[in-house]
Amino acid sequence: MPSVSRLLDLMGPAGLIVQALLASLAAVVGLLAFILLRRGVRRLYFWRRDRRVLEARAGWDAIVGGTVSPKTWVLSRMSREIVEGILLDRLEVAPPKEVERLLECLRFSGLLDARVHEARTCRGWRRHKALLALGRMCVPEAIPALTEGLDDANEECRIAATRGLGRLGLPRAAVPILQRLSTGKLEVPSSLLLDALINNCRATPALVLTFLLKSVDTARPLLARVLGEIATPDLDEDLLLLASDESSEVRASEARALAWAKPGLAVSILTGLVDDEEWFVRLRAVVALGELEDPRAIPVLLHGLCDRNRQVRIRSACGLSRLKDHLEDIICLALKTQDAYAIQELVSELERSGGIFELVTALGDSRRQAKAEAALLAALRGGCRRILLDLVLNHENWRARGALARLLSRSGDSELPKMMKLFDSPGLPLRKRRVLRWLERQLAPTQSSVSQVVRVVA
Repeated sequence: MPSVSRLLDLMGPAGLIVQALLASLAAVVGLLAFILLRRGVRRLYFWRRDRRVLEARAGWDAIVGGTVSPKTWVLSRMSREIVEGILLDRLEVAPPKEVERLLECLRFSGLLDARVHEARTCRGWRRHKALLALGRMCVPEAIPALTEGLDDANEECRIAATRGLGRLGLPRAAVPILQRLSTGKLEVPSSLLLDALINNCRATPALVLTFLLKSVDTARPLLARVLGEIATPDLDEDLLLLASDESSEVRASEARALAWAKPGLAVSILTGLVDDEEWFVRLRAVVALGELEDPRAIPVLLHGLCDRNRQVRIRSACGLSRLKDHLEDIICLALKTQDAYAIQELVSELERSGGIFELVTALGDSRRQAKAEAALLAALRGGCRRILLDLVLNHENWRARGALARLLSRSGDSELPKMMKLFDSPGLPLRKRRVLRWLERQLAPTQSSVSQVVRVVA
């Protein structure tokens, strides 16, 4: 009886086709067998893992408290990974008392030591995984291992080490970052460095200033930004050194730091920065002056109100509007600048911030009435007719409504009658309608030159 190979040879070219079909069939069968085998193995793996998870959850208090010996689960790789994952997840949301128990479990079980060893000896993704775990543990014992990770050639490892050190919130965790950053030897995203240094140095801003003064030029803007977020009044004289720095980024951050620190010389230093050649330095300076809320800064903010940059003018107006007790003087001084853009910007900001309402209320105060009237007339010329008419009709104080109505009648503004038509609706109450009619008569071009004393029902 001829063999199969002999029969294929007798078939000629057709035998080659049969051989190809048989090889394809064998490959398909082999692939299906591999897929089914792999699915079976993974099903068994996940079944075992779910069982271990249930066991760990059931005996969780015993595991954390040390009642169950760590040998029962540490020596099993699967159980160790499960317990470590639960511990790290719980650390993210646990209250302070529970955090202490969880950290103690990490220490006496050997999980912390194992991760430190992996971070120092392993390479590649294993080291990256260990650095991530150490960062989530948030323990001071991890600082040396995380510090070594800052020098890794792999960027992902450097990022994991930086993020881990930034989570600790300890000044000594910031020292390795500052040492490498100030010499230009640390290459990680700047946003990550900024968050890490702010979190670690919030209680000791002098540490950042020390490294800032001796760092390379490329690192100075970033360190200055950190200092601008965490500055305290203790840095009074030290901050003066940065006001004349060559870098515009450093000068801008200096202005922000002065707003946080609020030293005695802040207004004097910021006055010089308001005239800086860079617009964003001037912007930071006027923002800082506004946050100080110091009346001595009014002339400087008025100078910023006339700046050629619109953003600087807007923030200068915002800072002036925060000085509620000096609004009358501010508007009168702004009128003296004879800058239409500056006056318009200030009036718009007062309208947004409620400053116009404060001025109308001041009409009822005999000590502030004269200045308030001058300020409101300036605001009227600046374009806030709509809000003034609204306050004439709806202000809570009837005396203030009457005083404002009389002031508007004396203003001689020709645009007020056009604006009053927008308020004159069929459903308007009789009192408000009478006020509008009275204002129309007073502002009419044909009015008598002899003024009469009229009682306004406002």
